[in-house]
Amino acid sequence: MSNNNSTPVQATDFIRNIIREDLASAKHQQIVTRFPPEPNGHLHIGHAKSIHLNFGVANEFDGKCFMRFDDTNPVKEDEQYVEGILKDVRWLGYDWGESLTHASDYFEQLYEFAEELIQKGKAYVESLNVEEIREFRGTLTEPGKDSPYRERSVEENMLLFRKMREGEYEDGSIVLRAKIDMSSPNINLRDPVLYRIRKVSHQRTADKWCIYPLYDFTHGLSDALEGVTHSLCTLEFEDHRPLYNWILAEVSAPCLPRQIEFSRLNLRYSVLSKRRLIQLVEEGHVEGWDDPRMLTLSGLRRRGYPASAVRLFCQRIGISKSANNIEMNVLEDCAREELDKTVPRAMAVLKPLKVVITNYPENQTEEFEPARHPKNPEMGTRKVPFSREIYIDQDDFREDPPPKYFRLSPGKEVRLRYAYVIRCDEVIYENGEVVELRCTYDQATRSGAKAEGRKVKGIIHWVSVQHSVTAQIHLYDRLFAAPYPGRDDPAGNFINDLNPESVEIIADCKAEPELSTANPEDVFQFERVGYFCVDAKKSRPDALVFNRTVTLRDTWAKLEQEHSGQN
Repeated sequence: MSNNNSTPVQATDFIRNIIREDLASAKHQQIVTRFPPEPNGHLHIGHAKSIHLNFGVANEFDGKCFMRFDDTNPVKEDEQYVEGILKDVRWLGYDWGESLTHASDYFEQLYEFAEELIQKGKAYVESLNVEEIREFRGTLTEPGKDSPYRERSVEENMLLFRKMREGEYEDGSIVLRAKIDMSSPNINLRDPVLYRIRKVSHQRTADKWCIYPLYDFTHGLSDALEGVTHSLCTLEFEDHRPLYNWILAEVSAPCLPRQIEFSRLNLRYSVLSKRRLIQLVEEGHVEGWDDPRMLTLSGLRRRGYPASAVRLFCQRIGISKSANNIEMNVLEDCAREELDKTVPRAMAVLKPLKVVITNYPENQTEEFEPARHPKNPEMGTRKVPFSREIYIDQDDFREDPPPKYFRLSPGKEVRLRYAYVIRCDEVIYENGEVVELRCTYDQATRSGAKAEGRKVKGIIHWVSVQHSVTAQIHLYDRLFAAPYPGRDDPAGNFINDLNPESVEIIADCKAEPELSTANPEDVFQFERVGYFCVDAKKSRPDALVFNRTVTLRDTWAKLEQEHSGQN
């Protein structure tokens, strides 16, 4: 297991403090954790927090982290999700070594534990249907009542449970329940279901089993079988901890893991519920799990987020028991910080406006060699051709400029980045629209040389018309227009809060020629514009597609301030 990407040992939170105490007291000789996703969907940024914690803790304390799939519901699970999850964890920079497991590895042992509960009079076969079980369970304010089948004999329960395994009963006809306390104030202890019948083929065990254990039964026992010392999970499982401990105490578990809960990630302007993510995908509101607007790990990767930015984000938000809502700009700032370190620069004009430099020789081309990265000279330089006709961005020209507008306007000068100072002499119109500028250049101002006798404050980017490559640009914005999707809808329908302007597609962008050799997932800083990634699915060498990863500056700050006083 690699330590290269782990949080520094000096990191402090209540979980790490517990672990340090357990090691100091010799309660444990080695720390063992696990990351146990169900393979019924792809991972998202919330899972990254858990991955970072479980693998990070194991790395920091020279322990072990199991990569375990909770594959106990074959109705919803699929091998494609297994492969996708493993890919995402690897992408984040974590390695499970030899510790890849599945709950299905323990099906026989789990079954034996269930029989042990029956033998001890701690479990019984229930013949009530789902609706009746729910009715008998009671409410948060009213106790439940005993099932008429609760006092079946051990012999009868054992016979019925074995017949369940042999496939003699239909789905939903009977289940196995724990016998705990139907009047418990914790509703999770009111004889929870442990096993149910599912006559469907399992992705790993095929048709060997037709009964499957539920999560609450499987989880703690799988932890025990793997020697997990600290079972780290989010706060929604806090009420399940008494059941977790009850099951471990009532069977001959090889060890007694400690469950510890921490707050789950809540990121404004997003949904992280797997149910909601599945709805977005299945109803076609997004392209798929890897849509760059999705906060799935595959979506972030396709958008151009480096894994180091996700790890940095997880480190910065920290671990606590307090529920909090993280601002989107925290994630974006992490991306900017990490991308700035290593990403090469390039010039690209998103909305081209043609400029003809009338006093520049026709058929002449010269090359400039700016640095690929201003802070990393070891990355070398790139060749940027310059010619008589260039493109600038439409936003860098104003016919009637506002005060303190330092870009190009009629009769005014501006510096072309790395090249010359030019002056706008003439504006060409077509159907009332500006289609071309006629300019002159000052040959003495090459590559940053001063314009004698005058101050030129504005610097704009450009590309040569003759040498430019065409690209399609996808400008992604937040997927939702509301900070808490669905909260203000009477029916809680989060779909109504989808942002209709979450993506803008610009079809005819012009970029410097070096980008023609860019590979899928390559990321560049388009100077003065933002960070952009070559789309891994849609881009081709003859039809480049770039996804905007993040802008150069925080565009969320004002938006977040606007909502801060409302919530």
